[in-house]
Amino acid sequence: MRLSKFFLFTCMAVAFAGMVACNNAGSGDTTADTTKKATGPSVSEDAVSYPSETDSVTLNGFVAYDANSNAKRPVVLVVHEWWGLNDYVRGRAKQLAEMGYLAMAVDMYGNGKTGDDPAAAGALASPFYSNPQLVKARIDAALTRIKQHPQADTTNIAAIGYCFGGSVVLNAARLGEDFKGVVSFHGDLRGPATSKDLLKAKILVCHGAADSFVPQEQVDQFKKSMDSLGADYTLKVYDSATHAFTNPNATEVGKKHNLPIAYNAAADSASWNDMKAFFARIFPR
Repeated sequence: MRLSKFFLFTCMAVAFAGMVACNNAGSGDTTADTTKKATGPSVSEDAVSYPSETDSVTLNGFVAYDANSNAKRPVVLVVHEWWGLNDYVRGRAKQLAEMGYLAMAVDMYGNGKTGDDPAAAGALASPFYSNPQLVKARIDAALTRIKQHPQADTTNIAAIGYCFGGSVVLNAARLGEDFKGVVSFHGDLRGPATSKDLLKAKILVCHGAADSFVPQEQVDQFKKSMDSLGADYTLKVYDSATHAFTNPNATEVGKKHNLPIAYNAAADSASWNDMKAFFARIFPR
């Protein structure tokens, strides 16, 4: 009798253990997975306010970083579309933090301003197109702030930007900002004159072949300018991609405001991978 009870108890214990194992396998909550999560990136997000260096505007940025490590890491500034610093660019900053970078979403407009329609966004962006020095001043302010972060490797800094932000990072590089590299995603390619001495950054341009805002004439002029300087640049062109091809909200926004923009998942993925390869080249291992 005792043996039968022991046997029954053992079978029940094994069955229970099997159920737990199956449940854990289904949820992915295995011991190995738990260990991996504990040692992998734990992204923290901090809102930061910092002063403009040329006027009384307060700039409201967003910093994302791995809280599981205090190691120094390369810095990547992320510059928003003409809509302003919103959840989209914050999400990109968090993606970069998950990859091991110290990322800062930059507030170009100040006071957290955003534009909800093309007229409002255009009014916010316009001063930066007409005054490139304003671009550099706002980027300088962001750099001053992020360099204070304890994880910042101040010798290894890059910047990426989307649409308006792509133009911003290219123009900051043209004006002599000390970046290791810049990446423009579907950004305007026009900008101020530069020189071999000023242009220190390597450049990656991610351009949609069907981008009506950045016509082929503009692309050709950009290439001519870079070639004349002997610049270290790469131009990637993605088939069928329109303006704003990296933003999943672009199709809906385009329909709402009658803009020729749309999300392109293939181009989004390809351009992000091209950025990763670019960073692997410019940042030391």
